[in-house]
Amino acid sequence: MGFTVAIIGRPNVGKSTLFNRLIGEKKAIVDDFSGVTRDRIYGDCEWGGKIFNVIDTGGFVSNSNDIFEKHIREQVLIAIDEASLLLFVVDATTGITKLDDDFANILRKHQKNVFLVVNKVDNNARLHEASEFYSLGLENIFFIASMTGSGTGELLDAVVERIPENHEDKIEEDVPKVCIIGQPNVGKSSLVNALLGEDRNIVTDIAGTTRDSLHSNYTKYGKNIVLIDTAGIRSKSKVNENLEFYSVIRAIKALDESNIAIIVIDAVKGITHQDLSIYKMAIKKHRGIILAVNKWDLITKETNTARDYEAVLRSKLAPFNDVPIVFISVHDKQRLFRIIELVEKVYENLKRKIPTSKLNEVMLKAIEKYSPPAVDGKLVKIKYITQLPTPTPAFAFFANHPKYVRDSYRGYLENQLRDTFDFNGVPINIFFREK
Repeated sequence: MGFTVAIIGRPNVGKSTLFNRLIGEKKAIVDDFSGVTRDRIYGDCEWGGKIFNVIDTGGFVSNSNDIFEKHIREQVLIAIDEASLLLFVVDATTGITKLDDDFANILRKHQKNVFLVVNKVDNNARLHEASEFYSLGLENIFFIASMTGSGTGELLDAVVERIPENHEDKIEEDVPKVCIIGQPNVGKSSLVNALLGEDRNIVTDIAGTTRDSLHSNYTKYGKNIVLIDTAGIRSKSKVNENLEFYSVIRAIKALDESNIAIIVIDAVKGITHQDLSIYKMAIKKHRGIILAVNKWDLITKETNTARDYEAVLRSKLAPFNDVPIVFISVHDKQRLFRIIELVEKVYENLKRKIPTSKLNEVMLKAIEKYSPPAVDGKLVKIKYITQLPTPTPAFAFFANHPKYVRDSYRGYLENQLRDTFDFNGVPINIFFREK
């Protein structure tokens, strides 16, 4: 499953600043007050050609009776259990505190891979003073300044060295693994049960019934597909239960483990901001995507209802909206086998390889028809295209000035690829390299 790194430590040592630095965006709120991070925050970090999950956690305070600190402490312990690697962050400006010492003792009991990250080391004097942290007895120690990025490159190099070379190859190439994902109570477990024809998973009207990720084999009509039912992912501001936090981590890992994500949405509620967040997460992880609109039996039908509903969906999914959308009713068993057909089709698109000769024949004509616009007097010329040997579709365009190719032209090239070759339901990666 996916490699997960948890950033842990006492309050106000710079965990969220480091998290923002690793994922490359300001996703976590940063403040000088302790306890700002209460809900768990998830993101992806890409370094050295590898991608791993990053979890930002709240400040750990041992033996506190404060309601928030107690709740945060319990969730941090869950993150420790689930993570593949821990970044234990301490503050060079304050030195070792009792909270640091207590936390280090807890980590030794867990026998996890731990990197001690001494933060706020932004000058030689602090580097000299930070040597006291060696007394914590942790083997791997790094001195960084997350605010400026100093030392984070060496830290990331060490992190990716711990990622197994074959960790992404655990997805079986000959059997599609399909993650059923979405918000709570949209019918994910009911969909799995209906496809399997048995009550494999517990179903209730209570959101959050599914806590863990459950694997089932669909072997009907000559098909062989692994279905992974997951816990519902709700808005982080509503993730208050420790068990639900555990479930969300498992759901994200299930997405890492799968080839294809079936994102289930509620037809009555329509697509929400949280649905779009799940959709973007699947795109970022380069998974094949199918959108299943459940509870279609509850919608009042008129002429072109499905067509109009689909048009609204695609407008909200833009810019990447080349995904199959199927309207289903688990309750009435409507169009359920259509999902299996789409899984096979998207899986085929996910593995599609275009011969280099055919790729250049088609794309060079499209480039000749509409050349890249000049930037700062630089005339961009693309001479050659090849598909990269990656698990999901990725293409390299070789040009004389690759850094001057605009995003709008990248979109044009992607549209040409999609118009000519069938990549429905599959995110495409495009890279520009110097000829």
